[in-house]
Amino acid sequence: MTNQHQITPPSELLEQWVNTAQKLEGPLAYTKSIALQAAQWGADQELEECCAEVLWQEGKVLAAKLRDRRRPKPPPLKEQALEALREAESSGCLYVNGRSDTIRKALEALPND
Repeated sequence: MTNQHQITPPSELLEQWVNTAQKLEGPLAYTKSIALQAAQWGADQELEECCAEVLWQEGKVLAAKLRDRRRPKPPPLKEQALEALREAESSGCLYVNGRSDTIRKALEALPND
């Protein structure tokens, strides 16, 4: 038996977080980067444990629903780009010689992710 808490990240993962954080400027950015990654990792571990319990008690469908609701996937890149285009047009920040329709058509022609 080890003295390590069950939600302690593996040393390889900690090393990866430190390496990523070292590329940032300043101690606050360094600390914030590691803290955010640790919080996300811990929350993900807790969610997986909850999903395992729900799976055991209630079944696969409810466990999948719980995971999907707690960790929704971001919209596809195509949808994100179209939304960014709409925002830029409505704010008046986009000037592309009247070619926003061309950009929109190109984005809409892309397959969904």
